[in-house]
Amino acid sequence: MTGGKDGVPEKSRQDKTSSDSDNPFDIWLKRGLHQLFDDVANEPIPDELLRLIEEDRDERSS
Repeated sequence: MTGGKDGVPEKSRQDKTSSDSDNPFDIWLKRGLHQLFDDVANEPIPDELLRLIEEDRDERSS
């Protein structure tokens, strides 16, 4: 096995992409993160924050 540019062996890179969804730790981690953060991620964005984003966007395009 030869290493890629980032030093990760090519075989490991291929194995990682094909087996991530089957890895019990990855499944457990994704479920745990969803339990912790889905409610927060689904909250509406506050109007004040949206206003600030729009103002900044308008200033950059001018």
